[in-house]
Amino acid sequence: MLQDTHSKLIGYLLWIFGFTGSHRFYYGKPVTGTIWFLTLGLLGIGWLIDLFLIPGMDRDADRRFTSGRVDFNIAWILLTFLGIFGVHRMYMGKWLTGLLYLVTGGFFLIGVLYDFWTLNDQVSDKNRVFS
Repeated sequence: MLQDTHSKLIGYLLWIFGFTGSHRFYYGKPVTGTIWFLTLGLLGIGWLIDLFLIPGMDRDADRRFTSGRVDFNIAWILLTFLGIFGVHRMYMGKWLTGLLYLVTGGFFLIGVLYDFWTLNDQVSDKNRVFS
């Protein structure tokens, strides 16, 4: 049975800001997410093509990552909108680094960038531990 770790709805909402690569980070594609961020979605062309690729990216993410007690969608929403405050880390039970992010602006934004690259794996690891 295929686990539903990621949401197409969240993917499409992030796609609206897709020229920043946010939907690609969400689906576990940090390299192309970074390229989209630096090139504004390949000058809009890649961003438009992704409109049709999101269902496939969603299926791939559902296969790749482990569902469980920590919800990917909540973690990503918290990272996207409150990342510099470390709320996503506190949600995952990482209180020490969450508090560090809170007092340092997401560890001077470097920590937030790191989390955009690795959040899916962090959540999967937490879910494997809780299983």
